[in-house]
Amino acid sequence: MTYPVAMETPQALPHEVWERTPPEAQAYIRVLEVRVKTMDAMVFTLQEQVRTLQEQLSQTSQNSSRPPSSDPPQRRRTRRPRSHRRRGGQPGHPGATRTLIPVEEVDEVVVLKPEQCPHCQAPLAGDDPTPWRHQVIELPPIKPVVTEYQWHQLRCSACGEVTRAPWPDGVPSGTYGPRVQATVALCTGAYHLSKRTTQQAMEEVFGVPMSVGTISPLEQATTEALAAPVEAARTYVHEQEVAHLDETSWRQGGKRAWLWVAVTSWVTVFVVRMSRGGHVARELLGETFCGILVTDRYSAYNWYPVRWRQLCWAHLLRDFEAIRDRGGCSEALGDALLMQAHQMFTWWHRVREGTLQRSTFRSYMTPLRREVERL
Repeated sequence: MTYPVAMETPQALPHEVWERTPPEAQAYIRVLEVRVKTMDAMVFTLQEQVRTLQEQLSQTSQNSSRPPSSDPPQRRRTRRPRSHRRRGGQPGHPGATRTLIPVEEVDEVVVLKPEQCPHCQAPLAGDDPTPWRHQVIELPPIKPVVTEYQWHQLRCSACGEVTRAPWPDGVPSGTYGPRVQATVALCTGAYHLSKRTTQQAMEEVFGVPMSVGTISPLEQATTEALAAPVEAARTYVHEQEVAHLDETSWRQGGKRAWLWVAVTSWVTVFVVRMSRGGHVARELLGETFCGILVTDRYSAYNWYPVRWRQLCWAHLLRDFEAIRDRGGCSEALGDALLMQAHQMFTWWHRVREGTLQRSTFRSYMTPLRREVERL
């Protein structure tokens, strides 16, 4: 490797000494000086690469967006010495029992009274003002209700015209009613049961005979029945003051897709799309949405005005943790940011509990926001 020869006097040597230095030594010193600068640059680059790799290795679900399942295994905890206490709740421990259903809502009350005194055999009468209450919850025997419609058509004796009776409103044209259809959709949709498992559950639990091939048409019919309320839910999202958007990977028909969600105070809307682009976010929010949008930093949301966009605080807290984990000056900076964030959430929890007015919370937040911006 050849190095360019520097013409200026090395800073480490006085000019008089440099002038008395032989030309061969001067040339060698210049080469060494250039080599040192080159090595310094290489060391700096390598240190940056090591720092970046160390940050990546130290990333967990606490200081990055990685899922908890990717965290390294925890160190094996030291086994505590065996306790001499008995298993279960200890004396003085407040018990946790199921709350009894009010008597007015109970279907049947069975009164148990003793008839005679076991000591003297005298008959007993009266009522216990505070009897011990024990409730048993049981499912009734499940037997499907089968309704047969005998659809008659009659011929007119006067003109010979054949007339069939009108079909009643609300009666399905298929074999299964709306509750059976909804239960099938619940099993395959919300409970993620396979079609064969759903068919077995319908027959063994509910006593409804059904073939596996019938389940797909019932799912399609449920989708069509839900089209109107789903559209109403999406319209509701468009009109809200605050909406949270997020997306995650999804498998749809063996292909990679994305499950999108829009969350508001009362309504949550899910859609599955083959794209992760910003046009899906626009579709979920609608053209009329002008509220506060809460998201992560994914670029699909960058089209929304920054003024009305709130970054998810779960991501921000992890970012502050990552700043602290870098060490050095960053550690103090991360601690300061985390302290401000925890103070904000302390006040916000008081607002939710009703012990702090929202107007007071806003006044508290003004200096806190300035301090975060300064940091």
